[in-house]
Amino acid sequence: MKTKVAIIGAGPSGLLLGQLLTRAGIDNIIIDNKPKEYILGRIRAGVLEQGAVAMLEEAGVAEKMRREGLVHEGFDISFDGQSHRMNLEKYSGGKTVMVYGQTEVTRDLMEAREKAGAITVYAAEKVKVHDFDRSRPYVTFHHVGRDVRLDCDFIAGCDGFHGVCRASVPKGAITNYERVYPFGWLGLLADVPPVHHELIYAHHERGFALCSQRSLTRSRYYIQCSLDDTVDAWSDDLFWEELKRRLDPKIAARMVTGPSIEKSIAPLRSFVAEPLRFGTMFLAGDAGHIVPPTGAKGLNLAASDVRYLFDAFVDYYKGQSVKGIEAYSSRALLRIWKAERFSWWMTNLLHTFPDASGFDRKMQRTDFDYLISSDAAQRSLAENYVGLPY
Repeated sequence: MKTKVAIIGAGPSGLLLGQLLTRAGIDNIIIDNKPKEYILGRIRAGVLEQGAVAMLEEAGVAEKMRREGLVHEGFDISFDGQSHRMNLEKYSGGKTVMVYGQTEVTRDLMEAREKAGAITVYAAEKVKVHDFDRSRPYVTFHHVGRDVRLDCDFIAGCDGFHGVCRASVPKGAITNYERVYPFGWLGLLADVPPVHHELIYAHHERGFALCSQRSLTRSRYYIQCSLDDTVDAWSDDLFWEELKRRLDPKIAARMVTGPSIEKSIAPLRSFVAEPLRFGTMFLAGDAGHIVPPTGAKGLNLAASDVRYLFDAFVDYYKGQSVKGIEAYSSRALLRIWKAERFSWWMTNLLHTFPDASGFDRKMQRTDFDYLISSDAAQRSLAENYVGLPY
């Protein structure tokens, strides 16, 4: 098999890159070691920056999002019961965010790819990347009883944090920066109406809480939990009781509860790999970086990586220029670190840290008081939340 761009990973970053390349007439093949059903079964984020929305428009997969997604002009943030609405539209020059689940984004991209007749290989085994330090890289894998070799010009590593691409880079060629947080998020998905028309981020002495949503009839809620916790230890009733304790009593009183569709615990970490280019292989999305979900940047950072990588491939194939390819890593990392900073700041502001001193807690509270009293601080938050320019 031969192609121009071999994309490893059929998550949203790989699918979005593939869709854009296909529409630009640049041949590509996507390979993933998971079945299609498994990929669609993963529950992920649902807040899209304007830049990500524009890219889905460009990819021709925005019709359902525009019909079913929810435009949010702000969100509520509270600290020990004191609430304040962050007016994103006011402080960002009229920008908003779109609430539309990552699962739906993935499904829309999969359907568009199938309609276009582009090749995706699911459930590939023993995926390996070869010779990416040379001009003729290739990918090998086992599929449906046979060994396959895929020759290509470039490899796009969109295969996530535990994928084969970053793991294949020699240790001396890459530097990893990481902070692991001493807590996780217990998330619950339920077919109940959202408790509020916008998101609620809440700090409480018992821990962080987030009221989110996927639609007008499906809600996604989170509470900060210990890394030693297990899903089995949390019944639905226990989850709802704890969530209500961490919210404004007026909000908690109108919450509609119901049986969970899905429950899971996600540990929180900040992670960046540098560089993101290794000869003819490029890392994008979670393969190159992870952010705590507090700032809603994970999927959005993947989209900006794809923007830079797609533009680089277009420059190479349409403009016979290598400038975009050579600049990809530095351009992407500049934006990545800014998003990492914002997500780190939101995480530190809103969570309860087990080793926090009295001074730490006072500074945390003062940070919140400054935020809600300063137009400049709210403008900074809004600018970052709706998404910095690409």
